[in-house]
Amino acid sequence: MTQDLGPTPPDERPLPRRGVERLDLMLLCLEALDFNGGEAMIWLSQQLGYGGLFPNRVELWKRRCHNPLRRVCRRGELAAAETDALIRILCVMADRLYPMLRSLLSGGEPAAVTEHRWELFHHRLGELLRERMNPRRSGIQTLLDAEEGAEERLQLIRSLAFAAGTGGFERMKASLMDAVG
Repeated sequence: MTQDLGPTPPDERPLPRRGVERLDLMLLCLEALDFNGGEAMIWLSQQLGYGGLFPNRVELWKRRCHNPLRRVCRRGELAAAETDALIRILCVMADRLYPMLRSLLSGGEPAAVTEHRWELFHHRLGELLRERMNPRRSGIQTLLDAEEGAEERLQLIRSLAFAAGTGGFERMKASLMDAVG
Protein backbone atom coordinates (compact mmCIF):
# COMPACT_ATOMS: atom_id res chain seq x y z
CA MET A 1 0.00 0.00 0.00
CA THR A 2 1.37 3.41 -0.93
CA GLN A 3 1.18 6.36 1.34
CA ASP A 4 -0.54 9.50 0.06
CA LEU A 5 1.88 12.37 0.52
CA GLY A 6 -0.67 15.01 -0.40
CA PRO A 7 -0.33 17.58 -3.16
CA THR A 8 3.04 18.27 -4.66
CA PRO A 9 4.63 21.43 -3.24
CA PRO A 10 3.95 24.37 -5.58
CA ASP A 11 7.58 24.87 -6.56
CA GLU A 12 7.99 21.18 -7.43
CA ARG A 13 5.00 20.93 -9.77
CA PRO A 14 5.79 20.87 -13.48
CA LEU A 15 4.51 23.72 -15.61
CA PRO A 16 1.25 22.94 -17.40
CA ARG A 17 1.39 22.52 -21.17
CA ARG A 18 0.14 26.05 -21.77
CA GLY A 19 2.75 27.41 -19.34
CA VAL A 20 5.54 25.68 -21.29
CA GLU A 21 4.15 27.14 -24.53
CA ARG A 22 4.03 30.67 -23.08
CA LEU A 23 7.51 30.39 -21.59
CA ASP A 24 9.03 29.31 -24.89
CA LEU A 25 7.11 31.98 -26.83
CA MET A 26 8.38 34.66 -24.44
CA LEU A 27 11.94 33.38 -24.83
CA LEU A 28 11.40 33.57 -28.59
CA CYS A 29 10.19 37.17 -28.21
CA LEU A 30 13.39 37.98 -26.34
CA GLU A 31 15.36 36.52 -29.23
CA ALA A 32 13.33 38.71 -31.60
CA LEU A 33 14.22 41.78 -29.54
CA ASP A 34 17.91 40.88 -29.10
CA PHE A 35 19.66 39.56 -32.21
CA ASN A 36 22.17 37.78 -29.96
CA GLY A 37 19.42 36.46 -27.69
CA GLY A 38 20.30 32.78 -28.12
CA GLU A 39 23.92 33.43 -27.20
CA ALA A 40 22.83 35.67 -24.33
CA MET A 41 20.71 32.83 -22.92
CA ILE A 42 23.68 30.46 -22.94
CA TRP A 43 25.92 33.10 -21.36
CA LEU A 44 23.30 33.88 -18.71
CA SER A 45 22.83 30.20 -17.89
CA GLN A 46 26.54 30.04 -17.11
CA GLN A 47 26.48 33.30 -15.13
CA LEU A 48 23.44 32.22 -13.10
CA GLY A 49 24.97 28.82 -12.27
CA TYR A 50 22.87 26.72 -14.65
CA GLY A 51 25.81 25.47 -16.69
CA GLY A 52 25.04 21.93 -15.54
CA LEU A 53 21.48 22.13 -16.89
CA PHE A 54 22.31 24.01 -20.10
CA PRO A 55 26.02 23.54 -20.87
CA ASN A 56 25.49 24.45 -24.52
CA ARG A 57 22.91 25.63 -27.01
CA VAL A 58 21.79 22.08 -27.86
CA GLU A 59 20.80 21.30 -24.27
CA LEU A 60 18.93 24.59 -24.01
CA TRP A 61 17.18 23.81 -27.30
CA LYS A 62 16.19 20.33 -26.04
CA ARG A 63 14.44 21.86 -23.02
CA ARG A 64 12.65 24.45 -25.11
CA CYS A 65 11.46 21.72 -27.50
CA HIS A 66 8.99 20.54 -24.88
CA ASN A 67 6.75 23.25 -26.37
CA PRO A 68 4.16 21.40 -28.48
CA LEU A 69 3.97 24.37 -30.87
CA ARG A 70 7.50 23.68 -32.14
CA ARG A 71 8.30 21.89 -35.39
CA VAL A 72 10.20 19.30 -33.38
CA CYS A 73 8.56 18.52 -30.05
CA ARG A 74 9.85 16.35 -27.22
CA ARG A 75 7.48 14.37 -25.05
CA GLY A 76 7.52 14.36 -21.28
CA GLU A 77 7.65 17.11 -18.71
CA LEU A 78 10.41 19.48 -17.82
CA ALA A 79 11.76 19.11 -14.30
CA ALA A 80 10.95 21.96 -11.91
CA ALA A 81 14.66 22.89 -11.77
CA GLU A 82 14.75 23.23 -15.56
CA THR A 83 11.65 25.41 -15.77
CA ASP A 84 12.86 27.54 -12.86
CA ALA A 85 16.19 28.04 -14.64
CA LEU A 86 14.44 29.02 -17.89
CA ILE A 87 12.18 31.43 -16.01
CA ARG A 88 15.18 33.02 -14.25
CA ILE A 89 16.97 33.42 -17.58
CA LEU A 90 13.82 34.98 -19.05
CA CYS A 91 13.53 37.40 -16.11
CA VAL A 92 17.16 38.51 -16.28
CA MET A 93 16.91 39.06 -20.03
CA ALA A 94 13.60 40.92 -19.64
CA ASP A 95 15.24 43.13 -17.04
CA ARG A 96 18.17 43.82 -19.37
CA LEU A 97 15.83 44.56 -22.29
CA TYR A 98 13.32 46.52 -20.21
CA PRO A 99 14.06 49.87 -21.95
CA MET A 100 13.15 48.25 -25.26
CA LEU A 101 10.02 46.65 -23.77
CA ARG A 102 8.99 49.97 -22.30
CA SER A 103 9.49 51.74 -25.63
CA LEU A 104 7.11 49.22 -27.25
CA LEU A 105 4.50 49.74 -24.54
CA SER A 106 4.92 53.49 -24.12
CA GLY A 107 2.35 55.90 -25.42
CA GLY A 108 4.62 58.90 -24.92
CA GLU A 109 6.35 58.77 -28.29
CA PRO A 110 4.97 59.64 -31.72
CA ALA A 111 2.65 56.95 -33.04
CA ALA A 112 4.77 56.50 -36.18
CA VAL A 113 7.86 55.65 -34.10
CA THR A 114 5.98 53.14 -31.93
CA GLU A 115 4.33 51.61 -34.99
CA HIS A 116 7.72 51.22 -36.69
CA ARG A 117 9.12 49.46 -33.60
CA TRP A 118 6.17 47.07 -33.57
CA GLU A 119 6.63 46.37 -37.29
CA LEU A 120 10.31 45.52 -36.73
CA PHE A 121 9.42 43.27 -33.79
CA HIS A 122 6.61 41.56 -35.75
CA HIS A 123 8.92 40.97 -38.72
CA ARG A 124 11.73 39.47 -36.62
CA LEU A 125 9.33 37.38 -34.51
CA GLY A 126 7.66 36.14 -37.69
CA GLU A 127 11.02 34.99 -39.06
CA LEU A 128 11.73 33.05 -35.88
CA LEU A 129 8.23 31.56 -35.75
CA ARG A 130 8.40 30.36 -39.37
CA GLU A 131 11.86 28.91 -38.75
CA ARG A 132 11.17 27.08 -35.47
CA MET A 133 7.46 26.58 -34.96
CA ASN A 134 4.86 24.36 -36.60
CA PRO A 135 3.02 26.66 -39.02
CA ARG A 136 -0.06 24.39 -39.02
CA ARG A 137 -0.80 25.17 -35.37
CA SER A 138 -3.54 27.76 -35.03
CA GLY A 139 -1.67 29.63 -32.27
CA ILE A 140 1.31 30.11 -34.58
CA GLN A 141 -0.91 31.14 -37.50
CA THR A 142 -2.50 33.75 -35.26
CA LEU A 143 0.86 35.14 -34.11
CA LEU A 144 2.03 35.37 -37.72
CA ASP A 145 -1.08 37.26 -38.83
CA ALA A 146 -0.45 41.02 -38.70
CA GLU A 147 -4.00 41.88 -37.62
CA GLU A 148 -5.16 38.87 -35.60
CA GLY A 149 -1.87 38.37 -33.77
CA ALA A 150 -1.40 41.97 -32.65
CA GLU A 151 -3.16 41.47 -29.31
CA GLU A 152 -1.27 38.24 -28.59
CA ARG A 153 2.09 39.89 -29.38
CA LEU A 154 1.16 42.81 -27.14
CA GLN A 155 0.31 40.37 -24.36
CA LEU A 156 3.67 38.61 -24.75
CA ILE A 157 5.52 41.94 -24.49
CA ARG A 158 3.44 42.93 -21.45
CA SER A 159 4.28 39.59 -19.84
CA LEU A 160 7.98 40.19 -20.44
CA ALA A 161 7.72 43.64 -18.84
CA PHE A 162 5.87 41.96 -15.97
CA ALA A 163 8.88 39.61 -15.53
CA ALA A 164 11.42 42.42 -15.23
CA GLY A 165 12.54 43.83 -11.90
CA THR A 166 12.40 42.70 -8.32
CA GLY A 167 9.96 39.84 -7.79
CA GLY A 168 9.80 39.09 -11.51
CA PHE A 169 10.59 35.41 -11.05
CA GLU A 170 7.77 34.88 -8.57
CA ARG A 171 5.29 36.83 -10.72
CA MET A 172 6.27 34.97 -13.88
CA LYS A 173 6.27 31.53 -12.26
CA ALA A 174 2.81 32.11 -10.75
CA SER A 175 1.54 33.38 -14.11
CA LEU A 176 2.90 30.36 -15.98
CA MET A 177 1.59 27.91 -13.39
CA ASP A 178 -1.88 29.41 -13.82
CA ALA A 179 -1.68 29.36 -17.62
CA VAL A 180 -4.69 27.69 -19.13
CA GLY A 181 -5.31 27.19 -22.74
